[in-house]
Amino acid sequence: MTLPAAARAVPTLLRVGFAEAVAYRAELFVWILTSTMPLIMLALWTAVARDAPVGRYDQRGFVAYFLAVFVVRQLTGSWIAWEMNYEIRQGTIASRLLRPLPPILHYASETLAAIPLRLVVALPVAGCALWVTGAEQLPRGPVAWAVWLAAIAGGWLIAFLLSFCIGSLAFYLESSAKVMDLSLVLLFVFSGYLFPVELLPAGLRAVVDWLPFRYQLGLPVELLVSAYDVRDALRPLAIQWGWVVALLAAAAALWRGGLSRYAAFGG
Repeated sequence: MTLPAAARAVPTLLRVGFAEAVAYRAELFVWILTSTMPLIMLALWTAVARDAPVGRYDQRGFVAYFLAVFVVRQLTGSWIAWEMNYEIRQGTIASRLLRPLPPILHYASETLAAIPLRLVVALPVAGCALWVTGAEQLPRGPVAWAVWLAAIAGGWLIAFLLSFCIGSLAFYLESSAKVMDLSLVLLFVFSGYLFPVELLPAGLRAVVDWLPFRYQLGLPVELLVSAYDVRDALRPLAIQWGWVVALLAAAAALWRGGLSRYAAFGG
């Protein structure tokens, strides 16, 4: 299928994906509940900062940070690795291969179509953050908001492509679920999900700055709470989109190689 034809099919895919998300809203709500850890960490870190700030974060700063983490997580989360792992192991991936559009486009549309339902939960949290901390910590000006939107798009792409790569490993492994579990652990520790990355020791921070996990979550959060001005944000934004390109290439290679193995074994 040509690129223009694929582009014309996207609105239909999004409508179908949204209908599925509504139909399976209970399952989606369970996924949302699994991402409430930032609210627990908010209570913990505000208690730690009761007597004195931790780094540059006082209690109000931690409230703004972890509420931003919760909102960004809802906007960028992707869990398709488990779905791909199941479909590849059960052989039902064959039904996707028979469709005229690439399966990655179907998976992307399903993930994007669920965002409106996640916003039902995320927007009230964003409203609480705005009420508690005020608007002074938000990006200022259209350029700053444009940079944040670019970071949100990059964070979503990293999360989606990383999940797609791990799901594609099911072509090579008995199950790639354990790889996804490991990826989540690394995300929690190195992305700013459990604590701001800047609180890490300097040596470890230098390593984390080159891993994809910070750019999946931490960078959009930091931009949302104005940890950078626009000029300082350009370098991490360039690294983030460099990871997007690298993961896109990895996803294509793993998928093509996996399909060759799948066909060779009679899938």
